[in-house]
Amino acid sequence: MKIVIPDDYQDMVDQLECFSLIRHHDVIRYREPARDLTHLVERLCDADVVVAIRERVEFSRALLERLPKLKLIALVGRNSKMIDFAACTELGIAVATGKSNSPVAPAELALALIVASRRNVALEAERMKRGEWPCTLSHRLRGSTLGIFGLGAIGELVAQGGRGLGMDVLVWGRKSSLEKAAAAGYASAASKQALFERSDVLSLHVRLARDTYGIVGSDDLDRMKPTALIVNTSRAELIAPGALLAALRKGRPGYAAVDVYEHEPVTNANHPFLSMPNVLCTPHLGWAEWTNFELYFLEAFEQIVAYQQGLPLRLANPEVQPRS
Repeated sequence: MKIVIPDDYQDMVDQLECFSLIRHHDVIRYREPARDLTHLVERLCDADVVVAIRERVEFSRALLERLPKLKLIALVGRNSKMIDFAACTELGIAVATGKSNSPVAPAELALALIVASRRNVALEAERMKRGEWPCTLSHRLRGSTLGIFGLGAIGELVAQGGRGLGMDVLVWGRKSSLEKAAAAGYASAASKQALFERSDVLSLHVRLARDTYGIVGSDDLDRMKPTALIVNTSRAELIAPGALLAALRKGRPGYAAVDVYEHEPVTNANHPFLSMPNVLCTPHLGWAEWTNFELYFLEAFEQIVAYQQGLPLRLANPEVQPRS
């Protein structure tokens, strides 16, 4: 079979142990994103199978209709808002999904960004490389308030880490989040507004859904302290378009640490955050570590093996009548 893996940004999928499951096939990997739809079609048009790495490629109807040989999309991860499942079903393209969703790696990154930003780690490390000596004062974590917006699996680990650093954890979110907070001995904010007003560090861990797009608005950000840090390792779309940039320019909050962007990948330093010394940016690293990759890609590659052997698949579109 011809298998195409678009957007292997790290250029390392073939270094995973689980790659042995598909190595004997005709596998083509691309590191750089396609320039446009036509370029993407050129890359994928001969593929029997495409390995979709999370949400790096939009599998729109316009794309899928130009891939007559495609029989299977093996999704790395459990779901993707970038796949037109109805079009896949109509065209006879099976979409096999993963089953795991580990919170560990993204929680670790959120904590790393909190420490790095509050203590000016990245800023001063770069200055030292340029031959400069420290010229900023940073903010202590112990005794400060860590706001957690959404105490799910990831938020829970971040809260535990914050507590371990001596931070006072303050939670807001759905009823389930507030119940978890009470059980863990964390304080609950009286309202969303209070969470933004009181937090010295505010970390977003809300799942992106139809009702959470833009759940953080300009009015929320305006309530934050000028010394506060907002951390977003979840989804850029949780914050209303343009609201964070405008808020940072106004000085409330004073700092941000961001791992997700509305349009990815961000290349050629083409984002206003990258020119702002009070913003720490990372390139969607939340899930990108060896253990996670071995787990998620193993599940995707196992589905390819099952497909080849005619075994049942873990389908996101179980009603599909697959192409022969």
